Amino acid sequence: MPFCALNDSKGIIITMKMRALKQDLSIYNKFGFERPPIGVKFLLHEPEGIEKMKGTAGLCEMFWKAQESDKPFYITKENEDCAGKLAMGWEDLPPFAEYGQLGEKLDIFQEGRANGRLYDQFYLFKKGLMNYVVFAPLDQLTFEPDLLILTAKPSQAEVLVRAISYSSGDIVESKSTPVLNCSWQLVYPYKSGKINYLVTGLAFGAKSRECFPEGMILVTIPYQKIPEITQNLNEMNWVPKAYTLGREKYIEFDKQVFADLAQELEEDPQCI
Repeated sequence: MPFCALNDSKGIIITMKMRALKQDLSIYNKFGFERPPIGVKFLLHEPEGIEKMKGTAGLCEMFWKAQESDKPFYITKENEDCAGKLAMGWEDLPPFAEYGQLGEKLDIFQEGRANGRLYDQFYLFKKGLMNYVVFAPLDQLTFEPDLLILTAKPSQAEVLVRAISYSSGDIVESKSTPVLNCSWQLVYPYKSGKINYLVTGLAFGAKSRECFPEGMILVTIPYQKIPEITQNLNEMNWVPKAYTLGREKYIEFDKQVFADLAQELEEDPQCI
């Protein structure tokens, strides 16, 4: 990821050229998502060739802004007007918030002690590390993303769940808290290398800001897992036969498959 120094009236600006997208992510178009997948990139320096978003919004709102945008954009701490500043390392936690008073005053927690203990469990970026965040809808994604975030209906998410385990047997898990969900959607997958999913309508800030319709599944795939999930989606059967049979015929089909495998085992001389 090379650097480029540009002169302007204020002196020298350091920009960062992002690695060009080499993966074929067109398989995700097969889902027919109502809202396009979003690629996210975290940068120390200003991204080269990308415009800064105008105005302010919460970090959770940046996704639908990107989904409605016809081109990529980036944000800095000046654009973020919610607790996302904490997750990104753009702002220190005020003592009253770390004590838990904020969550108590907002009727989220019984007492400050309940809110306060969460701050030891969140995933946060170190201050000064991730100064720029780039968002791009899939059809405008020209760089290798750190995260690929999908907004899916449950039926679409079911395919993704199978894709997560298809070749690895990995456990499909969801980690979240009532507040600071942006930490679990962005920072946790990046730092852990694990896929995470959230259900819209469960996060206090995003619900209050009316970011998404309720009941959607937000699946965040970190860069380490994007090639694997993409390959699995290209290889696997999206609609297994069992899904096409109906309840009664499926039960019969399942029993028959079990019986056939048991018979094969009995007939195998190496197993006798």
